[in-house]
Amino acid sequence: MPNPAVSRDPEATGTAPDSSFGDILSQFEQAHASPGETENSGREGTVVAITGGSVLVDIGLKIEGVLPASEFPEGVHPGDKLRVGINGRNEEGYYRLSKLKVQRPKDWAGLEKAFHEKRSIAGVITSAVKGGLSVDVGVRAFMPASRSGARDAAEIGKLIGQEISVKIIKLDVGDEDVVVDRRAVLEEEEAKAREQRLHDLKDGMIVPGIVRTLTDFGAFVDIGGVDGLLHVTDMSWGRVNKPADLLKPGDQIEVQILKIEQQGAGKRGRRISLGMKQLQPDPWMAAAEKFRTGDRVRGVVTRVTDFGAFVELEPGIEGLIHLSELSWSKKVRKPADVVKPGDSVEVVVLGVHAGERKIALGLKQALGDPWEQAEKRFPAGSIVEGPITSLTKFGAFVQLDDALEGMIHVGDISADKRINHPQEVLKPGQAVRAAVLEVDRAKRRIRLGLKQLQPTSIDEYIAEHKEGDLVSGRVADISRGKATIELGEGIHAYCTVVPAESNVAADTAPAKADLSTLSSMLAAKWKHGQTGGPSAVKREPARAGQIRSFRILKLDPAQKQIELELAS
Repeated sequence: MPNPAVSRDPEATGTAPDSSFGDILSQFEQAHASPGETENSGREGTVVAITGGSVLVDIGLKIEGVLPASEFPEGVHPGDKLRVGINGRNEEGYYRLSKLKVQRPKDWAGLEKAFHEKRSIAGVITSAVKGGLSVDVGVRAFMPASRSGARDAAEIGKLIGQEISVKIIKLDVGDEDVVVDRRAVLEEEEAKAREQRLHDLKDGMIVPGIVRTLTDFGAFVDIGGVDGLLHVTDMSWGRVNKPADLLKPGDQIEVQILKIEQQGAGKRGRRISLGMKQLQPDPWMAAAEKFRTGDRVRGVVTRVTDFGAFVELEPGIEGLIHLSELSWSKKVRKPADVVKPGDSVEVVVLGVHAGERKIALGLKQALGDPWEQAEKRFPAGSIVEGPITSLTKFGAFVQLDDALEGMIHVGDISADKRINHPQEVLKPGQAVRAAVLEVDRAKRRIRLGLKQLQPTSIDEYIAEHKEGDLVSGRVADISRGKATIELGEGIHAYCTVVPAESNVAADTAPAKADLSTLSSMLAAKWKHGQTGGPSAVKREPARAGQIRSFRILKLDPAQKQIELELAS
């Protein structure tokens, strides 16, 4: 079937009837050649479509040309411009094009022009020679192996017989010495392809990529001839210690372009930031529903700092246990004393701030509040033992267990002498035995005393008496209805008394007693501790300085206190 693109009419073609189809085609192509186009200069074409394995190119003629898509490893798009040569037609009538069919100078003048213009020329690699390759560019030229663009000897061997584009980097007409460079051409083509690829990429696009190299801070990913950086923090919502834990060179992954930014002065190209985790749902979006204040949850300690410990509750969700929430004990000075990375811990959620991507956690709350049982475990009057953890100006702290401390006030250290500072008699680490004086759960305070365990005259007195005994003592002082009674040297007791004036009306016989009789009576009371029976003097109000008889109402060894009542 005749090809409609080429007329068979000799008159139409201006050829003799016996002209061959090749002659007709040659005449047709020359007749339609662009001004200044020669046999080897090629022509500029525009890519109009990519179908199957072929690239359709508009070359300014009535029929388009085709190129194998395999000649565009870097990719090609409709509208791309390229220079091609015509190598005839295929079975479908399209021009068969060659991407590498560029001008190959036939003389030294052409070589000199290409050299000065720094223009690419075509050449055919004919053989391997010492140190490189021999290339036919119209004359014999030498191409160093380092400028071949091949990575190894095997790849260099595959180049023999191939048509390539090169640039002349040395030309000596007198010595007929020509040195050419293929690598420079490949780098230019790569740069153009990269620029085109960069032009096509936009922020937010999702593209496939291949992991090229790994570093401590991330991975470089090839996204179609262009490298982007996938930072370790953008690999996963969960914590990634190092990129190698998640990826390896050669992995095919899908990434999102986070940002394309122009590099600063002195830097090449543009920097592309990539992300993988952005293709997955953000776990913090549901954090407020999953974790509520008061919940008990389990997690793994990921890192420990000076101010606390971070715990991963699930991939991408971390909470912080502040130093103050690690233990009920005040002796914990740093988080590393309690937890370490890798520990599995149960914690209580103290607060959720999803907008700030923060969750406050408590470890001590999950262990239970030791103050709830403090009064039962350490009742007032009990004896405890423990080491001194610290000293202050006002007292000393004693470790009672892993969570509770008690405090010995400076005034409760010694009963024999005045102590200005606890360090005068105590030191950190010293084991002491003390009495529990008070447990205040509301104030989270346990008051201890050392002097309360030191034997004194009042201890001996309490040990020798019992409640109900009648004793004699001197009224030392009366204030607001309470009298201080001196029972012996250093032994004081307390007695509730009725003020003297309230009993004046009751004294119907205010006759004065004989002084000598009264002295004898008081001496007998002091000695025998009892009244003189029915014949005794009537009971009278207590007055400071009097020696009176009292009955013991209460003895408190722990508090070293004696409570009395007037017996006469």
